[in-house]
Amino acid sequence: MPRLGITLAVLALAAWLAADLASARVGGGGSFGSRGTRTYSAPPATNTAPKPAAPIEKSMTSPSAPTAAAPATGGFASRFGGLRGLLLGGLIAAGLASIFGIGALASVLGFALQMLLIVGAVWLVMAFLRSRRTGEPVFANAGRRPTPVQPETDYRASGGASAGAAGPAMLSISQQDLDSFERLLADIQSAYSREDTDRLGRMTTPEMLSYFSQELANNARRGVRNEVSGVTLLQGDLAEAWREPGSDYATVAMRYALRDTLIDRASGRVVSGQSERDDEVTELWTFRRDDRDRTSGWQLSAIQQA
Repeated sequence: MPRLGITLAVLALAAWLAADLASARVGGGGSFGSRGTRTYSAPPATNTAPKPAAPIEKSMTSPSAPTAAAPATGGFASRFGGLRGLLLGGLIAAGLASIFGIGALASVLGFALQMLLIVGAVWLVMAFLRSRRTGEPVFANAGRRPTPVQPETDYRASGGASAGAAGPAMLSISQQDLDSFERLLADIQSAYSREDTDRLGRMTTPEMLSYFSQELANNARRGVRNEVSGVTLLQGDLAEAWREPGSDYATVAMRYALRDTLIDRASGRVVSGQSERDDEVTELWTFRRDDRDRTSGWQLSAIQQA
């Protein structure tokens, strides 16, 4: 038992340290925010982020409500309806007749009900086989992911803009837009490190600002502060860009380096991270541009881990 207690304590300490390290940089290493109608759809893979992005875990955008009607056999009321209800009723009646038999009438009713049960059982088997045959084409492609778009051009290497996502909502992204994304990456990390919520509010959507403000408040309660420096974009490419009524969206995969530590507010001691070494991070950032305030430009609306 003492060894078990020591082992559990070590594991708890390791988990606490891992949680501190994960929550150091902006966003805490999570996947959250809103991507409009594509919030719960995975962005296409790119050269920078070839693996599927982590799904959004926390968002103010609710998943779309299912539109398909419930099957007729579903629900409590339909369980004893139709032919199945008749068969079940016949089974009950046959049982009662055999228990509380009333002479010849009971025998006749029992025989009729038994024949009905046999015919009904055959009908149910045939219906089941027919449903399986007709259902095969529907599930033939179940689990198969749609064909991804072609990998985008590395705009840091080529200096050119990438094409947006295919489809009627395709949005053209310029080199100026790409430069804005790179600048926002560094500026948002810097403002988060300085705990400058006013500046964060100008570069992020209200939803993202609420998440960042909560993280900063949690750090303050724990007596630590985040210190980020040396943010450098190493590689980036556009995953998809699209337009929705009133807003433009662009999701960009970015691999960047940064020096990231958690500092004790009282002593200035490093709690987690290494101030002498750069870390590399790959994330997908989604930016949103609101038609109602075009002068504000792009704002960060979601972060996903790659």
